[in-house]
Amino acid sequence: MIKFPQGFLYGSATSAAQSEGAASLDGKSESTWDFWYKEDPYKFHNLIGPEKTTDIYHNYEKDVELLEKTGHSVFRTSIGWSRLIPDIDGGVNPKAVKFYRDYFSKIKEKNITLYINLFHFDMPMYLMDIGGWTNKETVKAYVSYAKKCFELFDDLVDGWFTFNEPIVHVQCQYMSGHHYPAEVNPQKAIQCAFYTQLASASAIKAYKVMDGKKKIGIILNLTPSYPRSDNDGDLKAAEISELFNTASFLDPSVKGYYPKELVDIIANEDLLPEYTDQDLQIIKENTIDFLGVNYYQPLRVMENPYLYKDDAMFSPGKYYMGYDMPGKRMNPYRGWEIYPKALYDIAINIRDNYGNIEWLVTENGMGVEDEERFRKDGQIQDDYRIEFFKEHLYWLSKAIEEGANCKGYQVWTFIDCWSWLNAYKNRYGLVELDLKTGERRIKKSGEWFYELRKNNGFEL
Repeated sequence: MIKFPQGFLYGSATSAAQSEGAASLDGKSESTWDFWYKEDPYKFHNLIGPEKTTDIYHNYEKDVELLEKTGHSVFRTSIGWSRLIPDIDGGVNPKAVKFYRDYFSKIKEKNITLYINLFHFDMPMYLMDIGGWTNKETVKAYVSYAKKCFELFDDLVDGWFTFNEPIVHVQCQYMSGHHYPAEVNPQKAIQCAFYTQLASASAIKAYKVMDGKKKIGIILNLTPSYPRSDNDGDLKAAEISELFNTASFLDPSVKGYYPKELVDIIANEDLLPEYTDQDLQIIKENTIDFLGVNYYQPLRVMENPYLYKDDAMFSPGKYYMGYDMPGKRMNPYRGWEIYPKALYDIAINIRDNYGNIEWLVTENGMGVEDEERFRKDGQIQDDYRIEFFKEHLYWLSKAIEEGANCKGYQVWTFIDCWSWLNAYKNRYGLVELDLKTGERRIKKSGEWFYELRKNNGFEL
């Protein structure tokens, strides 16, 4: 029997854009996703956009009942910035306030710990029109938005997060083309990263000034970089991959400063962002209280054996390359490696190198395509998902036994949700969503999760 400490939290996470629906109702303005779907719907799997999604907006009362039935003691969602603040003038949408207060109150009535995230990739289009996170005015707008969230909802919230996976919107907006505006511009990527970090620290500062009593943190997708071999070049490649993919947000968020080697690389590439000494001071003085960790897959890396053209556009691939390790265990639907031990490695890294800061797993899950084929007697028999959870929880429990300061485990996700360009291609939920009828049905994993929480552990 694998047991967890008393008070350990069990639950799931989702986001506003991926679960609420009602994307053009009750005064909500366009986010980048609403705009992009309108402009180019063929980028989205099966032409399914963000308009309806899971439609929690109209079903939250019944959905909160399902939180209880699947054993939740903690739940995390986000506030839709363009729903709460639909215009660049900063005015608050009263219908949004009513929705969120009622939604959050229903969750609290079930004695479920509620964590609220302020930004989950869903930039209001009116701010993207001025450059989004590459424009310092967006930092000011974000701090104003954050302060309004604190004022309006702090009495219902048990803990705040400033951002979810900020490195994703950096990479996907300005390096890979997976998020709007889909540019490849490393200078914008660096500026976007810096202003995002500044926004996070500035929101923490604003919360402190307001004498906020709850913990406030950030959610980072920590993906350990494993070298191909013990060769010096591969080891160095893994070090630099860690700098870009982990330390770039983890260090300033927890320690208040950036790793010198990372700054040196960026400076050597002539890509330093615009910043002031005051900006750096804000980051230094406003570190997080606790950390959210999303983990899905590791990174396998090797040295780049090729000469890099002097005039080539910068890419981190100059310093390391992905390594396709033979025989790795895969989730073929998502194309991600399954490597549960990495959660242990993450925990030990936080324990040993980041002051053993309090943290929790804020996302961990397995997306599977065409789950209908696993239906038996009316229920999705997702034993593969249960095994995925068990294996990760095993390694997490081992880390906790060795002193890791982890306080909870949240899976992605509660009810099958819409997932950016992939829409509903892969299902992650403890609860099935019928796209035709909107009906919700608890999967086998949802029943197992209830028992996990009830027993504060599970049998191997």
